Amino acid sequence: MSLRDLLVSIGPLVLLVVALLVAAYWWIQPQPPHSVRLATGPVGSSYAVFGKRYAALLKPYGINVELIETAGSAENLDALRAGRADVAFVRGGTGDIAAGDEDTLLSLGSLFYEPLWIFYRPAALPPLPSGKKPSVNELIQLDKLRINEDVPGSGVPALMAQLIKANRLDAAKLHLSQLPPEDAVQALLTGKLDVMVLASAPQSRYVHQLLRAPGVALLDLAQADAYSRRFGFLSSVTLPRGVVDLARDVPDHDVSMIALTTSLLARDDVHPALRELFAESAVKLHSDAGWFNRARDFPNTRTSELPVSSEGDQAINGTPPIWRRYLPFWLSNLLQRMGLVIGGLVVLLLPLSRIVPPLYAWRVRRRVFRWYALLHEVEVRLESGSESTEQLLERLAHLDDRANRIAVPLSYAYELYALRDHIHAVRKRVLARAAALEA
Repeated sequence: MSLRDLLVSIGPLVLLVVALLVAAYWWIQPQPPHSVRLATGPVGSSYAVFGKRYAALLKPYGINVELIETAGSAENLDALRAGRADVAFVRGGTGDIAAGDEDTLLSLGSLFYEPLWIFYRPAALPPLPSGKKPSVNELIQLDKLRINEDVPGSGVPALMAQLIKANRLDAAKLHLSQLPPEDAVQALLTGKLDVMVLASAPQSRYVHQLLRAPGVALLDLAQADAYSRRFGFLSSVTLPRGVVDLARDVPDHDVSMIALTTSLLARDDVHPALRELFAESAVKLHSDAGWFNRARDFPNTRTSELPVSSEGDQAINGTPPIWRRYLPFWLSNLLQRMGLVIGGLVVLLLPLSRIVPPLYAWRVRRRVFRWYALLHEVEVRLESGSESTEQLLERLAHLDDRANRIAVPLSYAYELYALRDHIHAVRKRVLARAAALEA
């Protein structure tokens, strides 16, 4: 085998494969961009806390997560729709996210419960005739109190509007305000507010502060199951006794609450590799046990209001490819995104590879056969008598010298020796003609 001829023969096939790979790489764009925008929430909220954790997990992969501070879930959904954010935390029941968004938004899984924390000051309640400590266990009992329902962008005012309507209360007659959480906490502690409504995961510092604050109680909602039946996006949850602080027995009894489920949503034009990284990070961050769930209850794909992306489903319900354990992220991602193209090229190369042996044989035999044109020219000049014997013999000597320099593999030596025989045969004819002319 001639290595040079073999490489040249395979060359066109290699060029075709390289061109197809380059075109597929340009079309598929397997490597993700190095920056992504994540809409979180206000400072101190659980969204802000988790946003920083996601940014820390994606940083080793070379991905810079730009955290966008917002008022909350409703503003996050608007940011996704408007393209100001690529990924965002959005709780269930925030607007009508199931209508008109299925073509542009995807869910990466449900992450955690966000209970509706309703903190109130028992001192603001009218005293009971029996002298017992007053308590609240229904929303309708709050109609005379000063209530803060969070800022509009949080989505809580929209939820409260539905709950108020379900209790047949007149919102116009209620004392409602929409202060941000930090201001509302201070107003509640100083007596300027009677009730504060907050939808947040337990990781929020405001929740921890109010659960331990003297003179503040958490509403034990007796009708929690009824709300979960009336509103499909609500769940009935229980804050177990002592889960906040076992030593101090906080809370001192089981508290019934209603909760929304927060999902991680992404635009459908976000790179699949980024969606995969976010989904894998969600498994790492939210699979532990919490105040309202057992281990591995979250993340899940059961309670998503939008279609779950294939990356989210694979990360949550499937197993990662085995090569992810041993290969760096960029190479693993390249193989995963280009796998279908590489498989298609293998199928395409199987029939195309059949042209390599004939092309190799043609290249080797061409070294020999190209000189037959000169040999034929000598015969033509011989027949026409246009050149003398000395000129013809000189041409044949030159041709014979070139033939002796031809190098071919042993399997093709037959063609080379045939060329030399043919040169010798033509030389004999030239000499025979010269002898005939002399006679």
